[in-house]
Amino acid sequence: MALPLDKQRPIPSPALAPAAGEFERENESELTIGLINNMPDSGLKATERQFMRLVQSAAGKTRVRFHCFSLPSVPRSRRAREHIDKDYRDITELRRLPIDALIVTGAEPLTAALPEERYWREFVDLVDWARTNTRSTIWSCLAAHGAVLHLDGIGRQRLPQKCSGIFDCAKLCDDWLIDDLPSSIKVSHSRLNEIRERDLASRGYSILTRSAQAGVDIFVRELESRFIFFQGHPEYDALSLQREYMRDIARFLAGERKDYPAMPVSYFDAATEEVLARFEAHARAERKAELAAELPGLTLRPGVPAGGAAATLFRNWLDFLSADARALSSEPLRK
Repeated sequence: MALPLDKQRPIPSPALAPAAGEFERENESELTIGLINNMPDSGLKATERQFMRLVQSAAGKTRVRFHCFSLPSVPRSRRAREHIDKDYRDITELRRLPIDALIVTGAEPLTAALPEERYWREFVDLVDWARTNTRSTIWSCLAAHGAVLHLDGIGRQRLPQKCSGIFDCAKLCDDWLIDDLPSSIKVSHSRLNEIRERDLASRGYSILTRSAQAGVDIFVRELESRFIFFQGHPEYDALSLQREYMRDIARFLAGERKDYPAMPVSYFDAATEEVLARFEAHARAERKAELAAELPGLTLRPGVPAGGAAATLFRNWLDFLSADARALSSEPLRK
């Protein structure tokens, strides 16, 4: 379950808020981080858990105030809206909080073009605000696509089929964000579109990691704020892709989508892939919602990543933010 949230106080977690008496240590810093969670209702709470857990494990002795927000125009069910009203802060409060950094998630695409999405105007206002009011912002998946479109007019390209699975991503350069990572990491990807490397490179973006199969993984842009872009999902836990695949199968059976979803690459073990292939043939021949109850038990391949690379990425990110905060606090006041 998600860590408890409070609209006025930091999360009461030992890792996010050190015990009483530790706040006075001069070598400790305090950070305020916002999560703009625009994931669809089915992934809303899981996304909270994943990013909170990463920040919690990376915080160490740094005191972190962690606040959740969501763009108001993202479509929500009544139950999801009640959760957001109860546990999230209003997006307008960003301007009065001392935000050091943001994490901005993607949203479920409902239109062919991003500027046609209901939340687009709110999203581009957020990009502009983050550029001058944060020291760093992470843009995840569709949020990364939207941010580069707004900043530099880089359009995403539709893929022949959904890029879904576990992909080996190689380090391409030295950068503090990927320090202590091995030369190749396994990262979950789940998207219908891609941003091409040549388009990013031509406009000043640095590519940090890349997959031979899935393309660009992590890239960055140095602006007034350091913008970090995840085209994949390093934050995903081991079962995230399974939940998405089961959801998409259920939608196909219910007639809510036209095409049967592609099986995630390098994710299920060989025996499970055979079972799922037989189930797909049955589902195509006898398409009805009731078949969802017959979905078989699934077994993942050994070594499916469960946030290991993300833990290092977030530790490096918080170290950068903490060091930057200390440097800013030690600067003499300008007259």
